[in-house]
Amino acid sequence: MTTKNLTPDALLELGLGFWASKALLTAVELDLFSVLAERPYAAQELTHRLGLQRRGTRDWLDALVSLGVLERSGDTYANTAEADTFLDRNKPSYVGGLLEMANARLYPFWGSLTEALRTGRPQNEAKVGEDFFAALYEDPMRLEQFLHAMTGISMGSAQAIAENFPWEQHTTVIDIGAAEGCLPVELARRHAHLTGGGFDLPAVAPVFEKYVAANGLADRLRFYPGDFFTGPLPDADVLVMGHILHDWGLYEKQLLLRKAYDALPTGGALIVYESVIDDDRRTNTFGLLMSVNMLIETQEGFDYTGAECRAWLTDAGFGHTYVEPLVGPDSMVVGIK
Repeated sequence: MTTKNLTPDALLELGLGFWASKALLTAVELDLFSVLAERPYAAQELTHRLGLQRRGTRDWLDALVSLGVLERSGDTYANTAEADTFLDRNKPSYVGGLLEMANARLYPFWGSLTEALRTGRPQNEAKVGEDFFAALYEDPMRLEQFLHAMTGISMGSAQAIAENFPWEQHTTVIDIGAAEGCLPVELARRHAHLTGGGFDLPAVAPVFEKYVAANGLADRLRFYPGDFFTGPLPDADVLVMGHILHDWGLYEKQLLLRKAYDALPTGGALIVYESVIDDDRRTNTFGLLMSVNMLIETQEGFDYTGAECRAWLTDAGFGHTYVEPLVGPDSMVVGIK
């Protein structure tokens, strides 16, 4: 191997990638993009508006320009189209809730990745005996913010599923772990014959019902309360599990797939979607890192390849399975009973 034309540039950029990440996460924390959604601001105005001091602030703003999330004309800053759409807290398309959680929780927890790899144990609140998600579900305001963030991250895949699955062959659909109801709402909006709803823990009901009502679909979509580990799943032609299976170990994954099989009629379908890892485990970097995140966040959770999920579906009894890309790193794995 020759080293004549090699440089360390790419390695250094990757190793220091947290600089760029934290610059963006801090901008979300300071609500920079919501402020700039009002109008463009000069650097001095932004410094005052955000309660910052001058040293380093201009460099930070220009770094965000260089990273492609801000635009600058002279000394005046504005959002890019993407930042204005997805990072303005006042727009329904806001996905910053997920980034807020990444900043407040995941960023410091990932600092303990070495310990996680050595011990196999979570590095989140569980290290000090706390249960983040239990506390989240006990706080209605925080829960609604979290569920709305899940809508933001699921919207693209929900729209792709609405377009890329043969819904004309089915009449009912229930999203298992529905959160705010993004998926069933998108399906019902595009396919007037579909009815169904979402299944989730009882605390989610008010948030789901509010979102469904705001979209004018309360007559076609309802909430099904329950715990998917302690009882049967509701009946429907199609069941969906989005960003659910990766939270759990293999036993729980297979249990949920068997429960879905039992709840479906002959000819019914289960759609599993999340950041499914490519079978060669080389190209879906986001899916691979999400699986590492499951090491940080859960006791046994992990992401998986399409081939692995298809094998689990076959073991559960499904006769035909396939994988189809959606948007970004997400794919859906479909099993037909």
